[in-house]
Parts: sequence; C-alpha cells; structure tokens
Amino acid sequence: MNAGDELPPLEIPITRTLIVAGAIASRDYQDVHHDVELARQKGSPDIFMNILTTNGLVGRYITDHFGPTALLRKVAIRLGAPNYPGDTMVLTGRVEEVDGDTATVRVVGANGIGKHVTGTVTVTVPTGAAVGGSAEGAV
Repeated sequence: MNAGDELPPLEIPITRTLIVAGAIASRDYQDVHHDVELARQKGSPDIFMNILTTNGLVGRYITDHFGPTALLRKVAIRLGAPNYPGDTMVLTGRVEEVDGDTATVRVVGANGIGKHVTGTVTVTVPTGAAVGGSAEGAV
C-alpha cells in the first residue's frame, strides 16, 4: 500500500431494485427513493439512490480492495449527480497518503450524468494483511 496506488475500477449497475433495497435497508422511506410518480411530482425524472446506499457502496469498494481485515476509520463523501435506474456508476480510487498501516484513499463514483460521489476514506489495514483484492463484479 503506497501513495499513488490506483484501485481497480468497480462498475455498479444502478437498478430500481438496488435503489429501493438500499433505501429500505437503511430505513430511508422517502418517496423519491421508491415511488416514480411522487419523485416526478417533486421535480426528479425518476427515483434516485440515497446517500446511505452510496456510503455503503463506497465502503464495499474499499474493503473489497483492502480485504476483510480492513477497518474503515472515516468515510467523508459528498453527493453530486443523482444515480438513476438504468445507469452505471463506476467507482475509482487512488491512495493519497499512507501513515503506517493507515491510508487515505480519494474515491470518485461517476455515472452517465457526471460525478455521483466524491470523497475520501481513511482505512487501516493490519500489518501482514493481503492487499489488492479484486473489486470486479457488480452488486
């Protein structure tokens, strides 16, 4: 784990099921995350992913790469372009700095509209743990 290391990209298909399931799992019952007509009445072209689902996907991206012993210390993200059904979000990451067994990783998740999520994740990887797992696949 070195500053400048690039994490492999992870493509996540944005499906209605993912959006609704993520909202339910995080107990976010806002209608814009499950009801197309009410989302449209509020000015959105469709339902869209909530921040808690995005946060979970960012965490998954990091732990998929750094392995099951990785500890997320801090996740600081900001949302941008919404994740709508039918699009794909591609997560990418770059190790910004390393201090012992702790790294700060800059993460970007982009979709067809633009950057959905940007931020940093501070992760601790215990000494001797394997790093560099594959982030291939989908949700």
